[in-house]
Parts: sequence; structure tokens; C-alpha cells
Amino acid sequence: APDGFEPITQLEHARLGTITDAMRRVSAREGHLTPEQVRDEIAAGRLIIPANLNHLAGALDPMAIGRASKTKVNANMGASPVSSGMDEEIEKLEWADRWGADTVMDLSTGGDLDACREAILTASTLPIGTVPIYSMIIDRKLEDLDRDWILECIEHQAKQGVDYMTVHAGLKRAHIPLIRDRLIGVVSRGGSLLAKWMLHHNQENPTYECWDDICRILRRYDVSFSIGDGLRPGGLADATDQAQLGELEVIGEL
Repeated sequence: APDGFEPITQLEHARLGTITDAMRRVSAREGHLTPEQVRDEIAAGRLIIPANLNHLAGALDPMAIGRASKTKVNANMGASPVSSGMDEEIEKLEWADRWGADTVMDLSTGGDLDACREAILTASTLPIGTVPIYSMIIDRKLEDLDRDWILECIEHQAKQGVDYMTVHAGLKRAHIPLIRDRLIGVVSRGGSLLAKWMLHHNQENPTYECWDDICRILRRYDVSFSIGDGLRPGGLADATDQAQLGELEVIGEL
């Protein structure tokens, strides 16, 4: 390792040749992968262990998602402004776990999101993912979103122990005119929120602009990225159009 470099993430440990406890646990759970193979797949960028350092220190039982690992199932849950609360969300988490979900995405858009997320992370042995922009616009206008608030919300969720986050940073201002001919438009909630923000401010996607800052925060807690496909098609009529391919190109770049 370079002088003074302190590895934090599973990826950094893997690239330095280290086998972590999480890698050993993944090897035992997978059954067909040795700890060395788990390490090498992570180092090659083909496998991840979504394990926030704070969640790992608590209830999390490490698992892996990747080409060489078994296929994984994610369950979506979440409270909305009109239904469900903390107890119901914890119950959903327990059902998801019982019926074999490997990870859980908390897509709450209403209620006491913060306390709910905290309770889920304390209770969950499964990795938990979020879409931070959902909670960024609770009790405030989408238009008021700015760089500082975006980074503050992401850091807060990372501190709480969220294991992976969906950030729609591949959707750029240049893609918006390409959406006009679509039959079904933008079907991603995060994608449409950011498209609306860009149209209102006539500025570039703020999550693209502060990508490096987001990376720095996520590295500190070892949060995994899910780079959101905000321009995924809603039907075959819009599939593989210039908007989708343009966004995928930026995602590849990031």
C-alpha cells in the first residue's frame, strides 16, 4: 500500500490482498467460494459485500452480490405518507427475512423516516439500501435541494448504517431533450425528481456535480453504490433509445 494509506473499504482491503472477516463469512455462506476467491472477485470489481462499517459493527450478517456468487433476491419495502409506520416496517423486514430475501430496500416516502430507518438498521441482519433523494424532499421543496443538503443527507444515512445507496448521477441535463419523444417518459422516481430540478434551475444534475464528494462520504463508511438508472425504459417502445444509452454511458464513466 502507498505510504500512509489506510484501507477502509472491502474493495481496498481486497486490492491489498487482505482477507477480511466479512470475506470469510461470505465464503462460508456461499459454500462454493474460498475466502481467497471472494477477495479476488472483489478486487476485480466483479463482487461486492454491501456492509456499512456501522451496520457491520451491529446486527449485519455479511453477504455478497456478484457474478461468481449465488443469485440474490432483494425485497422493497417502505412507509408512505398515507400508510404504515415503524412497527409495520419492522414486521415487513421480518417477513422479507423469513421468506429468503437477501437484501432489503427501504423506499419510505413518508412518516418518521429517520426513526424508522434507525429501527430497521438496528434490527436487520440483512443489508439495507435506500434512495437518499426520497428523504431529502420530506418537508421541503424539491427546488430547494442544493449541494450541501444532498451531502448532509447522504452522510447522515451513511452514519446510521445504510449499506448501499441509489444515486441517480448518470442522468445529465443533455439527456432531457432526448426524453421528449418517449411514449412513457421517465418512470424512475429519483430520475424524474432530478430531471424536474434540472429544468427548474437550468443547471447540471447536482449528484453528478458533487460525485467526488459523495464518493468520499461513502468510502468513509464503506457504503456501496447503486448508480440509479433514472432513464430506464417503462416499456419496449422506449427501450435502448438515446436517452437510456446516453445515461448508461455516463454511468459507465462514473
